[in-house]
Amino acid sequence: MLGPIIGVIGGSVADPPILEMARAVGRGIGKRGGILVTGGLGGVMEAASRGAKEEGGLVLGILPGSQARQANPWVDIPIVTGLSDARNTIIARTAAVLIAIDGSYGTLSEIAFALKFDKPVISLQSWQIDPRIIEQTNAEEAVELAFQLAKAK
Repeated sequence: MLGPIIGVIGGSVADPPILEMARAVGRGIGKRGGILVTGGLGGVMEAASRGAKEEGGLVLGILPGSQARQANPWVDIPIVTGLSDARNTIIARTAAVLIAIDGSYGTLSEIAFALKFDKPVISLQSWQIDPRIIEQTNAEEAVELAFQLAKAK
């Protein structure tokens, strides 16, 4: 049986420590049998996707463009939207829980949609714009909490 769908959101460009954190989050999701959903591109999205695949996880990529080949190489199922940044609402709707890692305004929009849709948001060095965002300091604890919150939904 497949586990919950956990979203990982963050920038398409990030520093190495952030990328390693994203990869660790992805590994944790894959190890627990969760399904990872990301924006399917590079940076945090690619690092999390790689980590999930390393542990045998399933990776969905909700792509902003109109070609599946835009997906990073770790995406199992590319969802082509042609919606540009509007695809962020699909990511927020699809995930049971979102883990935000670093990121800029695209990440902020995904967080805002998730909060609007009453989805839990966990932050790892990301935006703290609302008291409902749960701040965590390490990947393992963030993943454990994400699975607990997904189970409670």
